[in-house]
Amino acid sequence: MPASKSHTIRAVAIASLAAGESAIRSPLTSGDTQATVNCYRALGARIDTADSKLWKVIGTGGEITAPAESIDVGNSGTTLRIAMGSAALAGKGRTTTFTGDEQIQTRPVGPLMDALGDLGAKCTSLKKKSKIENRKSKLRTAPVQVTGKLAGGKTTIACHTSQYLSSLLLCTPLAAGDTEINVTLLNEPGYVQMTLDWLDKQQIEYENQPPLLRFCEAPRFASQEAEGQAKRRGCKFKIKGSQSYKSFDAVIPADFSSATFFLCAAALVADEVTLLGLDFSDSQPDKAVVDYLKAMGADISIGPTSVTIKAATLKGTEIDMNKTPDALPAMAVTAAFAEGQTRLVNVPQARTKETDRIKCMAEELKKMAVDVEELPDGLIIRHSRVKPAQLDGRSDHRTVMALSLAGLSLDGQCTIDTAEAMSVTFPDYVELMKSIGANMELID
Repeated sequence: MPASKSHTIRAVAIASLAAGESAIRSPLTSGDTQATVNCYRALGARIDTADSKLWKVIGTGGEITAPAESIDVGNSGTTLRIAMGSAALAGKGRTTTFTGDEQIQTRPVGPLMDALGDLGAKCTSLKKKSKIENRKSKLRTAPVQVTGKLAGGKTTIACHTSQYLSSLLLCTPLAAGDTEINVTLLNEPGYVQMTLDWLDKQQIEYENQPPLLRFCEAPRFASQEAEGQAKRRGCKFKIKGSQSYKSFDAVIPADFSSATFFLCAAALVADEVTLLGLDFSDSQPDKAVVDYLKAMGADISIGPTSVTIKAATLKGTEIDMNKTPDALPAMAVTAAFAEGQTRLVNVPQARTKETDRIKCMAEELKKMAVDVEELPDGLIIRHSRVKPAQLDGRSDHRTVMALSLAGLSLDGQCTIDTAEAMSVTFPDYVELMKSIGANMELID
């Protein structure tokens, strides 16, 4: 399995904020991670990616440069939000402008802008909207300007995406003063735990009550009501200011988000597939996909650094996907081939990813004659006689790869457009699928 995108981006950010030279081994090379590299180069880090297996980063020591030109983050929402926090560390009055592709310019950053403002920075959305659009929506999106300097203080934030909190946790240790963050809502807590794992390795001082692991370890199949109560309790962080990051030498772990597509494909059609390099002690939330598939009846065995999976008769179930929104497209396709009914619930943030993944997956599954019902926060999918179709990948990497799973499971041929979007996180997807027998071709 390829390296984790989420870990690679965090590694580049921390190495860029640290003093000295860091070594990032076996990183993911993709559109999103290259956007992160380009972004932090613009903010003053010196990053050598000539060797794809070893990236060398000479950090800024927290002395961020505000570039004259706009920083284009491409399609990477993680890069945008984490880098906004880093840019807030620039000198007082120094402004950095971020932009991105069409999808990025629809993804909200307002809560993060407000939190950075509470802590001493100034953030302004430059998105031009018609008067009608402004009346309909208060969403603030890129292009966005961030002006330093982050000082510390107190802020309250609802984290509909975990990326807001990860951004704050990464930048506030370098603020002059201490910071208190009151989190009233937290989706995807596992990704915040990944950030805390990096902070722990850097010996960054912070307090967290109640412990975030309590969110991460909640039952994955809990009812919506119980999960909602857990989120409403919220949590608080206190981060000591005037700290610093140190250079490091680290290997990036394999990516459970990428493994999701191979796990689902194998559960649907494979004699036997073994995925190598997956570490279940890592905090990546998408390792829960193994539990989802087991609950549906998949034949899965886990070794020290591998997972072996065989096709089996799958049955529908209810899955709370709040912690794993990136797995929604693949699980939706898998559910179409499972006996009975599957409910994928409590994942409203899937509507504000690269696309509205709830709406888009419902529309594409219907093209294949799947009995699917759209919920405000998820999908109901019933076993169907799935048919081949011409499909629209919506320029969303995870949608394209998920729809390819349907094609693998049918006698006829499916064609999926905008397949170039896969390069955002998984440029080798087709070749890796072909290596285990998939009849799949990338068409120019």
